[in-house]
Amino acid sequence: MSGKMSSMSAFMIMMAVTSMLLDTSVAQTRHVVGDALGWTIPPNGAAAYTTWAAQQTFTVGDTLFFNFTTGNHNVAEVPQAAYGPCTTTNPTTITTTGPATITLTAPGTHYYLCAVGTHCQLGQKLTINVSAPAAAPTTPPAAAPTTLPPAAAPTTTPPAPTPTSAPTPAPMTPAPAPTTTTAPPTSSEAPTPAADSPPAPTTTGPSPAGSTTPPPPSPSAAAGALTGVAPAALLAFALALFY
Repeated sequence: MSGKMSSMSAFMIMMAVTSMLLDTSVAQTRHVVGDALGWTIPPNGAAAYTTWAAQQTFTVGDTLFFNFTTGNHNVAEVPQAAYGPCTTTNPTTITTTGPATITLTAPGTHYYLCAVGTHCQLGQKLTINVSAPAAAPTTPPAAAPTTLPPAAAPTTTPPAPTPTSAPTPAPMTPAPAPTTTTAPPTSSEAPTPAADSPPAPTTTGPSPAGSTTPPPPSPSAAAGALTGVAPAALLAFALALFY
Protein backbone atom coordinates (compact mmCIF):
# COMPACT_ATOMS: atom_id res chain seq x y z
CA MET A 1 0.00 0.00 0.00
CA SER A 2 2.83 2.39 0.90
CA GLY A 3 4.47 1.63 -2.46
CA LYS A 4 1.32 2.69 -4.35
CA MET A 5 1.08 5.94 -2.34
CA SER A 6 4.71 6.75 -3.11
CA SER A 7 4.13 6.13 -6.82
CA MET A 8 1.06 8.40 -6.85
CA SER A 9 2.96 11.17 -5.04
CA ALA A 10 5.80 10.96 -7.53
CA PHE A 11 3.31 11.08 -10.43
CA MET A 12 1.60 14.22 -9.03
CA ILE A 13 4.93 15.97 -8.51
CA MET A 14 5.95 15.16 -12.07
CA MET A 15 2.69 16.58 -13.45
CA ALA A 16 3.12 19.78 -11.41
CA VAL A 17 6.68 20.27 -12.69
CA THR A 18 5.53 19.65 -16.26
CA SER A 19 2.80 22.27 -15.89
CA MET A 20 5.28 24.81 -14.56
CA LEU A 21 7.63 24.13 -17.47
CA LEU A 22 4.80 24.62 -19.97
CA ASP A 23 3.79 27.89 -18.34
CA THR A 24 7.39 29.09 -18.46
CA SER A 25 7.82 28.08 -22.11
CA VAL A 26 4.71 30.10 -23.05
CA ALA A 27 5.75 33.14 -21.06
CA GLN A 28 3.71 36.27 -21.79
CA THR A 29 5.37 39.45 -22.99
CA ARG A 30 4.16 42.81 -21.72
CA HIS A 31 4.40 45.46 -24.40
CA VAL A 32 4.26 49.09 -23.25
CA VAL A 33 2.71 50.93 -26.17
CA GLY A 34 4.92 53.84 -27.32
CA ASP A 35 7.44 53.06 -24.54
CA ALA A 36 8.21 56.42 -22.86
CA LEU A 37 5.76 58.28 -25.12
CA GLY A 38 2.83 56.36 -23.77
CA TRP A 39 -0.67 56.41 -25.32
CA THR A 40 -1.18 60.01 -26.43
CA ILE A 41 -1.24 62.24 -29.51
CA PRO A 42 2.23 61.68 -31.03
CA PRO A 43 4.17 64.80 -31.98
CA ASN A 44 5.25 63.37 -35.35
CA GLY A 45 1.95 61.84 -36.38
CA ALA A 46 1.08 58.09 -36.72
CA ALA A 47 4.64 57.21 -37.78
CA ALA A 48 5.70 57.16 -34.12
CA TYR A 49 3.49 54.11 -33.30
CA THR A 50 4.20 52.47 -36.65
CA THR A 51 7.94 52.55 -35.93
CA TRP A 52 7.44 51.24 -32.39
CA ALA A 53 5.29 48.31 -33.57
CA ALA A 54 7.85 47.34 -36.19
CA GLN A 55 10.38 46.70 -33.41
CA GLN A 56 8.12 44.32 -31.48
CA THR A 57 7.10 40.70 -31.84
CA PHE A 58 3.54 40.04 -30.80
CA THR A 59 2.31 36.58 -29.94
CA VAL A 60 -1.00 35.26 -28.71
CA GLY A 61 -0.96 35.55 -24.94
CA ASP A 62 1.05 38.75 -24.86
CA THR A 63 -0.38 41.95 -23.37
CA LEU A 64 -0.50 45.57 -24.54
CA PHE A 65 -0.12 48.19 -21.87
CA PHE A 66 -1.73 51.54 -22.82
CA ASN A 67 -0.53 54.22 -20.42
CA PHE A 68 -2.99 57.15 -20.42
CA THR A 69 -5.02 59.25 -18.01
CA THR A 70 -8.70 58.46 -17.66
CA GLY A 71 -10.88 61.12 -19.38
CA ASN A 72 -8.11 62.29 -21.66
CA HIS A 73 -7.90 59.25 -23.92
CA ASN A 74 -9.37 55.78 -24.46
CA VAL A 75 -8.55 52.62 -26.42
CA ALA A 76 -10.94 51.28 -29.07
CA GLU A 77 -10.32 48.16 -31.17
CA VAL A 78 -11.93 48.56 -34.59
CA PRO A 79 -12.10 46.54 -37.85
CA GLN A 80 -9.81 47.35 -40.73
CA ALA A 81 -12.55 49.27 -42.59
CA ALA A 82 -12.97 51.69 -39.70
CA TYR A 83 -9.25 52.10 -39.01
CA GLY A 84 -8.29 54.14 -42.12
CA PRO A 85 -11.05 56.80 -41.93
CA CYS A 86 -10.94 56.73 -38.07
CA THR A 87 -14.59 55.66 -37.75
CA THR A 88 -15.41 55.30 -34.05
CA THR A 89 -19.14 54.66 -34.17
CA ASN A 90 -19.06 50.83 -33.90
CA PRO A 91 -15.81 49.74 -32.23
CA THR A 92 -15.24 46.05 -31.51
CA THR A 93 -14.18 46.89 -27.94
CA ILE A 94 -13.46 50.14 -26.10
CA THR A 95 -11.66 50.78 -22.80
CA THR A 96 -12.07 54.18 -21.20
CA THR A 97 -10.22 53.69 -17.91
CA GLY A 98 -6.49 54.17 -17.95
CA PRO A 99 -3.98 52.86 -17.78
CA ALA A 100 -5.40 49.82 -19.60
CA THR A 101 -4.04 46.35 -20.29
CA ILE A 102 -5.36 44.34 -23.25
CA THR A 103 -4.52 40.66 -23.76
CA LEU A 104 -3.90 39.43 -27.29
CA THR A 105 -6.13 36.36 -27.64
CA ALA A 106 -6.12 35.71 -31.40
CA PRO A 107 -3.51 35.75 -34.15
CA GLY A 108 -3.81 38.18 -37.08
CA THR A 109 -3.83 41.92 -37.59
CA HIS A 110 -5.34 44.06 -34.86
CA TYR A 111 -6.32 47.76 -35.13
CA TYR A 112 -6.47 50.23 -32.20
CA LEU A 113 -7.24 53.96 -32.02
CA CYS A 114 -8.29 56.72 -29.64
CA ALA A 115 -11.97 57.61 -30.10
CA VAL A 116 -11.74 60.94 -28.26
CA GLY A 117 -12.30 63.94 -30.59
CA THR A 118 -9.88 64.00 -33.52
CA HIS A 119 -7.07 62.17 -31.75
CA CYS A 120 -7.18 59.33 -34.31
CA GLN A 121 -6.86 61.76 -37.22
CA LEU A 122 -3.83 63.32 -35.48
CA GLY A 123 -2.03 59.99 -35.45
CA GLN A 124 -3.11 58.31 -32.14
CA LYS A 125 -3.63 54.90 -33.78
CA LEU A 126 -1.80 51.54 -33.79
CA THR A 127 -1.64 48.46 -36.08
CA ILE A 128 0.01 45.20 -34.96
CA ASN A 129 0.41 41.67 -36.32
CA VAL A 130 -0.04 38.88 -33.80
CA SER A 131 1.47 35.44 -34.34
CA ALA A 132 0.18 32.14 -33.06
CA PRO A 133 2.11 30.78 -30.11
CA ALA A 134 4.91 28.34 -30.79
CA ALA A 135 3.91 24.75 -30.20
CA ALA A 136 4.85 23.78 -26.70
CA PRO A 137 7.06 20.71 -26.43
CA THR A 138 4.86 17.71 -26.02
CA THR A 139 5.61 15.86 -22.84
CA PRO A 140 4.22 12.35 -22.87
CA PRO A 141 2.20 11.56 -19.78
CA ALA A 142 4.08 9.67 -17.17
CA ALA A 143 3.32 6.02 -17.30
CA ALA A 144 1.43 4.68 -14.36
CA PRO A 145 3.59 2.55 -12.12
CA THR A 146 3.48 -1.04 -13.15
CA THR A 147 2.79 -3.48 -10.40
CA LEU A 148 4.76 -6.60 -11.00
CA PRO A 149 2.89 -9.84 -10.40
CA PRO A 150 4.12 -11.89 -7.47
CA ALA A 151 6.96 -14.17 -8.34
CA ALA A 152 5.82 -17.65 -9.08
CA ALA A 153 6.79 -20.27 -6.54
CA PRO A 154 9.68 -22.41 -7.76
CA THR A 155 8.49 -25.61 -9.31
CA THR A 156 9.99 -28.70 -7.77
CA THR A 157 10.67 -31.34 -10.36
CA PRO A 158 9.97 -34.81 -8.95
CA PRO A 159 12.98 -37.13 -9.08
CA ALA A 160 13.11 -39.42 -12.05
CA PRO A 161 11.95 -42.93 -11.16
CA THR A 162 14.75 -45.46 -10.71
CA PRO A 163 14.54 -48.13 -13.40
CA THR A 164 13.41 -51.41 -11.89
CA SER A 165 15.25 -54.53 -13.01
CA ALA A 166 13.06 -57.50 -13.80
CA PRO A 167 13.70 -60.37 -11.37
CA THR A 168 16.03 -63.05 -12.79
CA PRO A 169 14.11 -66.34 -13.01
CA ALA A 170 15.58 -69.21 -10.95
CA PRO A 171 17.24 -71.89 -13.04
CA MET A 172 14.87 -74.65 -13.92
CA THR A 173 15.86 -77.99 -12.32
CA PRO A 174 14.65 -80.80 -14.53
CA ALA A 175 12.18 -83.02 -12.73
CA PRO A 176 13.49 -86.56 -12.16
CA ALA A 177 12.16 -89.08 -14.63
CA PRO A 178 9.50 -91.28 -13.08
CA THR A 179 10.86 -94.70 -12.03
CA THR A 180 8.71 -97.57 -13.11
CA THR A 181 9.10 -100.59 -10.86
CA THR A 182 7.81 -103.79 -12.39
CA ALA A 183 6.52 -106.15 -9.78
CA PRO A 184 7.65 -109.76 -10.34
CA PRO A 185 4.89 -111.97 -11.61
CA THR A 186 3.17 -113.85 -8.90
CA SER A 187 2.37 -117.50 -9.69
CA SER A 188 -1.00 -118.47 -8.47
CA GLU A 189 -1.23 -122.14 -7.80
CA ALA A 190 -4.57 -123.67 -8.38
CA PRO A 191 -6.09 -124.84 -5.15
CA THR A 192 -5.63 -128.52 -4.56
CA PRO A 193 -8.98 -130.11 -3.99
CA ALA A 194 -9.38 -132.25 -0.98
CA ALA A 195 -8.37 -135.94 -1.34
CA ASP A 196 -11.69 -137.18 -0.39
CA SER A 197 -13.59 -135.25 -2.97
CA PRO A 198 -15.48 -137.82 -5.02
CA PRO A 199 -15.46 -137.41 -8.76
CA ALA A 200 -18.38 -135.82 -10.29
CA PRO A 201 -21.07 -138.34 -11.13
CA THR A 202 -21.50 -139.15 -14.75
CA THR A 203 -25.00 -139.19 -15.96
CA THR A 204 -25.68 -141.85 -18.58
CA GLY A 205 -28.67 -142.58 -20.59
CA PRO A 206 -30.70 -140.46 -22.81
CA SER A 207 -31.74 -137.07 -21.56
CA PRO A 208 -35.33 -136.65 -21.04
CA ALA A 209 -37.12 -134.87 -23.82
CA GLY A 210 -36.94 -131.14 -23.49
CA SER A 211 -33.96 -131.29 -21.05
CA THR A 212 -30.68 -129.61 -21.68
CA THR A 213 -27.52 -131.75 -21.67
CA PRO A 214 -24.91 -130.21 -19.42
CA PRO A 215 -21.65 -129.42 -21.14
CA PRO A 216 -18.72 -131.80 -20.67
CA PRO A 217 -16.23 -130.85 -17.98
CA SER A 218 -13.42 -128.69 -19.10
CA PRO A 219 -9.88 -130.11 -19.28
CA SER A 220 -8.81 -127.97 -16.37
CA ALA A 221 -11.55 -129.39 -14.21
CA ALA A 222 -10.58 -132.98 -15.21
CA ALA A 223 -6.96 -132.26 -14.52
CA GLY A 224 -7.88 -130.91 -11.11
CA ALA A 225 -9.85 -134.08 -10.34
CA LEU A 226 -6.98 -136.32 -11.48
CA THR A 227 -4.53 -134.37 -9.42
CA GLY A 228 -6.69 -134.88 -6.35
CA VAL A 229 -7.16 -138.72 -6.89
CA ALA A 230 -3.52 -139.64 -7.72
CA PRO A 231 -2.06 -138.87 -4.26
CA ALA A 232 -4.81 -140.79 -2.58
CA ALA A 233 -4.19 -143.91 -4.75
CA LEU A 234 -0.49 -143.75 -4.17
CA LEU A 235 -1.04 -143.52 -0.46
CA ALA A 236 -3.33 -146.54 -0.47
CA PHE A 237 -0.84 -148.54 -2.54
CA ALA A 238 1.99 -147.77 -0.14
CA LEU A 239 -0.02 -148.84 2.87
CA ALA A 240 -0.88 -152.14 1.21
CA LEU A 241 2.76 -152.96 0.60
CA PHE A 242 3.67 -152.11 4.17
CA TYR A 243 1.23 -154.50 5.70
